[in-house]
Amino acid sequence: MKKDTTAIWTIFLMIATVLIGGCKASHFIKTARFEKADQIVLTFAGPVNADWAANPDHFTVNEKPDPDILLDVKSVSLNPDQTQLTITLADPINPDQPHQVMVKEIVSQGRNLGTQGVLVSKPYFGYLFSILLGALLIQNFVFSKYLGLCVFFGTSQKKSTAVGMGITFTFVIVFASLMSWFLYQFVLKPYRLDYLQIIVFIGLVSLTVQAVDTILRKINPALFKAFGVYLVLVIANCIVIAVPLILADNEYNMLESLMLALGAGLGFLLALFLMSSVRERLELADIPPSYRGLPIAFIVAGLFALSFMGFSGMSIF
Repeated sequence: MKKDTTAIWTIFLMIATVLIGGCKASHFIKTARFEKADQIVLTFAGPVNADWAANPDHFTVNEKPDPDILLDVKSVSLNPDQTQLTITLADPINPDQPHQVMVKEIVSQGRNLGTQGVLVSKPYFGYLFSILLGALLIQNFVFSKYLGLCVFFGTSQKKSTAVGMGITFTFVIVFASLMSWFLYQFVLKPYRLDYLQIIVFIGLVSLTVQAVDTILRKINPALFKAFGVYLVLVIANCIVIAVPLILADNEYNMLESLMLALGAGLGFLLALFLMSSVRERLELADIPPSYRGLPIAFIVAGLFALSFMGFSGMSIF
């Protein structure tokens, strides 16, 4: 029993190491990671020769999707104990893409260890969080991509309705996106039916919205009445169609698709809540008659869009 428990914990630690670690190291190269905007740091199992490390020709770097396009290596520096090496590139690195580093003819303590390669990428948990944060704030579908505006303006007059619609929309988009991913990966792609993806995704969204419509009608008639025609308009909401198309185009796996759908849904909820909070206060404000209603709502939405531009380019991992 104790041996079985030890084996299970060993497998768990191995999986956690792969998920949390940001690189795949091989042999003498222990770890590799991105550093700053234009640097890759390699850590070796032992000290390497300083003369060998000083030659940039011993290192080649390329993005994994483009192995034929080599990035220019500007300089190479070695730390005092000669176990950590920093490769500085001429141009900034795109950390969203995994990078391959080939280290030629490694010399350590007078021995030639041959050529070794390593794959450098973001920590996977950080990558998942970046997808969530990107859809939630950085590339908010309402304020950055201007999608879903019909439902956005229609249900943002009161906070209670806005929050209810945001939660309902999040549920719909998460369920529809996961079903779309499943059908795309296991039905459309294997049978080369990719060209039908838009029709299939629209059908899935329609079925999901109809199910939510029926459930709300029975469980919460007041909220169903408050939504009115806008619940049906979720079918025509560009966001609920855009998310399955994006995850199919980027070949996201299930976890990545979940993060994208959850971020899009929560981003729409955030947009509705912010807009409804302002519009409730505008009801008491002294606004010229010609600006009341949708005109002032469009102006406020534009100001929110300008403020969300401040998140552009933000990166945590």
